[in-house]
Amino acid sequence: MHPALRLKDKAFAAFGDVAVLMNNAGVAEGGGPWENYDAWRRLLEINLWGVINGVQTFAPAMIKQGTPGAIVNTGSKQGITTPPGNTAYNVSKAGVKVLTEAVAHELRNLEGCRITAHLLIPGFTFTGITGRPEKPPEAWSAEQVVEFMIDGMTKGDFYILCPDNAVTRDMDEKRIQWAAEDLIKNRPALSRWHPDYKDVFERFMQE
Repeated sequence: MHPALRLKDKAFAAFGDVAVLMNNAGVAEGGGPWENYDAWRRLLEINLWGVINGVQTFAPAMIKQGTPGAIVNTGSKQGITTPPGNTAYNVSKAGVKVLTEAVAHELRNLEGCRITAHLLIPGFTFTGITGRPEKPPEAWSAEQVVEFMIDGMTKGDFYILCPDNAVTRDMDEKRIQWAAEDLIKNRPALSRWHPDYKDVFERFMQE
């Protein structure tokens, strides 16, 4: 039996139903476009297939319950702005974004469905897997992220875009807008990091 199915059986046996599914497991070790093939496979199996497995295993049963509930998938700003450096991670989190958007669309078009979907997009967060003994001042704690997430879900937000102690909502919005406009304005890929656009991007962020 697949591990996700075992988890589902245990959850329903213990609680009778499932109110919240949170697909949060993730790793960061991946690689560039043509390197670390094995690391790519492992990362995608966890970051993307872990979410796919969770959704496909739990969503039908949660819908069938007829009770209110939520599916929360943890994405990343790197899945939206796709900075150079760790292409495998960016691909996995871009996939999580697309999947979660589709889940939300399907759920809201099911008559009588009371399950909602949400994409959690954390900022810099200090957790036990960050490899640092103490929280950097720029980071939020995991508890802060959870509080922000619950507040966003209470308001009915789908995109729960978290700031941190170094990056504001306005900064995130500008970075996301710039990334989208690479396509619209036919700029070079990842123009934010292109030397010909460095000064233009900096002026845009200061506007």
